[in-house]
Amino acid sequence: MKEILKEQRLLGITLLFVCLFNFPILSIVNQSVFIGGIPVLYVYVFVNWAIMIALVAWITEKSRRKSEDLADE
Repeated sequence: MKEILKEQRLLGITLLFVCLFNFPILSIVNQSVFIGGIPVLYVYVFVNWAIMIALVAWITEKSRRKSEDLADE
C-alpha cells in the first residue's frame, strides 16, 4: 500500500512539473529581465529543476527509510 502511495506522489510531482515546464508558463517568465545578470527564464528553469530533484529524493528516501525501519524490527 505504501508503495502505491509513493508512486502516486511521484506521478503527481511529474505532472506538476510537466505543467510548470510547458509553453504557457514558460512564456510568462520569458522576459528580458535579469536577476544578477542571469535571464529570469534560466533562473525559473533551474530553480524548478532543483526543487523537482529535491522532492523526488525526499519522497524516495523517506520511503526507503520506512522500509529499512520495518526490516530492522
